[in-house]
Amino acid sequence: MTEPPTLRIGMVNFINTSLIYLPWVEMGTPEHMEVIEGPPTLLNRLLSESRLDMGLVSSYEYWERSGDYYIMPGFSISATGPVGSVILFSNSNPMALDKEKIFLTSQSSTSVNLLKILLEDFLYITPCYHQGTIGELDGCPGPCGYLAIGDEALRLKKSHSHLFSMDLAEAWIARTGLPFVFALWVVRKKAWRKKEKLIRSLHHFLLGCLRMGQENIEAISSKVAIRIPMGPKECIEYLGGIDLELDERKEQGLARFFRILDKRGAKPPTPITYLPGW
Repeated sequence: MTEPPTLRIGMVNFINTSLIYLPWVEMGTPEHMEVIEGPPTLLNRLLSESRLDMGLVSSYEYWERSGDYYIMPGFSISATGPVGSVILFSNSNPMALDKEKIFLTSQSSTSVNLLKILLEDFLYITPCYHQGTIGELDGCPGPCGYLAIGDEALRLKKSHSHLFSMDLAEAWIARTGLPFVFALWVVRKKAWRKKEKLIRSLHHFLLGCLRMGQENIEAISSKVAIRIPMGPKECIEYLGGIDLELDERKEQGLARFFRILDKRGAKPPTPITYLPGW
């Protein structure tokens, strides 16, 4: 008898995914599924190279290769207010960063492009961007900034509280009135044709993980808060500001982000295409 195919799934293990990640670990990965962990940019690359069938990847990755992908409905990493973990840190007011250096995390393409939209399209300033670390900002003699995401951003909010900080989700919402979608569960179209049954099974499994995570947010916060470190109550507040669902209002925010990217990239309109028959 032929062995069923294996569904290769990319998963981010930041605190902001813990309401799904920890229940997943507790229940165990379903049969004929394999999980590959990594930061968003790594999972983006593995998905684009067909080394993953699906995964939690940057919204920007979907925009870049929408012809190859479907969006799994119902799930995202989004913000309807301050997100708390996608932050531009700077040693001066962000408006002073025109023509100055901003060092960028290498972990997220969505956050990098959101930052460019906020600064260039909304605030009309044009910094000089470089990949780098918080060390470059610490050693910078003039105005400069650093974009951090995920657990690093949460740590820097504590260790670098003397710096200016701009929450990118909060800035987006202030300008557009719409939520911001940082990441999506995306499926390769070729994988859907070959592994539809497994993908449908995973969707059901994710719903169970999310439900369990939301019901046990206090216990999960106590487990993961030590990573930063932060207090359990502070962690509950942070996780409460992360939306893991994908609804109509968030789709509107996603469409607005894509329209701006399309215009900046002189690209035809990017469709939002969900798995067929959902």
